[in-house]
Amino acid sequence: MNRRRCATAAITLVCALTVLASPGQAFAAPGPPPPAGQGVPKKTLEQVRLELDSLYRKASSATDAYNLAEEQADKQSAEIVRLAQEIVKGQARIDDLKNRVGATARAQYRGGGLPPEAQLVLTDDPQLFLDGAGRIQQGQKATRDLLGELTRTQADLAAYSKDASAQWRKLEANRLKQAKAKKEINDRIAAAKKIEDRLEKQERERLLQLEQQAQYNAQTAWLSTGALKDVNSKASAQGKKAIRFATQQIGKPYVWGAEGPGSYDCSGLTSQAWAAAGRGIPRTSQEQWRLLPRIAVKDMRPGDLIIYHADASHVGMYIGDGAIVHAPRPGRNVTITGAGSMAILGVVRPDK
Repeated sequence: MNRRRCATAAITLVCALTVLASPGQAFAAPGPPPPAGQGVPKKTLEQVRLELDSLYRKASSATDAYNLAEEQADKQSAEIVRLAQEIVKGQARIDDLKNRVGATARAQYRGGGLPPEAQLVLTDDPQLFLDGAGRIQQGQKATRDLLGELTRTQADLAAYSKDASAQWRKLEANRLKQAKAKKEINDRIAAAKKIEDRLEKQERERLLQLEQQAQYNAQTAWLSTGALKDVNSKASAQGKKAIRFATQQIGKPYVWGAEGPGSYDCSGLTSQAWAAAGRGIPRTSQEQWRLLPRIAVKDMRPGDLIIYHADASHVGMYIGDGAIVHAPRPGRNVTITGAGSMAILGVVRPDK
């Protein structure tokens, strides 16, 4: 518990020092509206920060949509390959069955064109009649089985072909979703970069301080609710492995759609960390929220994933002491920050 308090205090101290180091006056503070014809007043840096945050949030949501479409497309491609293999095997089986049916017909032709039953009636040997009757029954059953298998195989082949066509349509639909999401991501990031490029060096530095101050304020407000009062569970063995992997990526850049090893987006980091721990989880933060078991904040333990924002568009890994490791957004690196520095939607546990 003392260790947790010390680490939480350390996070708070770093954020506080950042705030104290910020210039006291507001940058480009809004004044009275200008006289008509003199243009629009310059935005404050806080307004710029909020605008950038909105753009990057929308880019993050589009990234989730892209990653999900990509994951589904990969599954559909694999299913199409599997169906194609089944179709090839089914066609080979049909060819074999047809050859066997043909062999039966040719044997009947060589018998003078008479069916086996007619040939049997013509024999005057009782033993041959009995033996022949048994063979005829067996042969009839084998023929029925052969024709039945041929019918079933043809039906399976038709079903495989129908499924393959459906998967192709889904694959094309997901490719369109990917293209749309990719365009939105690039548009949002380009718009944000355009805004940032217009800032002077001192403005960018001040903007970072405002960003850190907002995170500090949110973390302080979250801690003041007593959210961590009863949080003292220890990480599972797999959780420790996942944390070790995630923290080893600190300093690597955020790149949307990336799953390592040189860069990550938020869910790329968490999914790869748990994969390294031997537990496969969904690729996107929205699917992680939808499919993984949900845990109350008071019951969370290190290694659990905290999902952020109402649309579940961001995720970080809880590492204890009120902190997470996460890949924040374009232009930032994998880092540790306060777990309450963003709006928490809920907590999920990969290894429950």
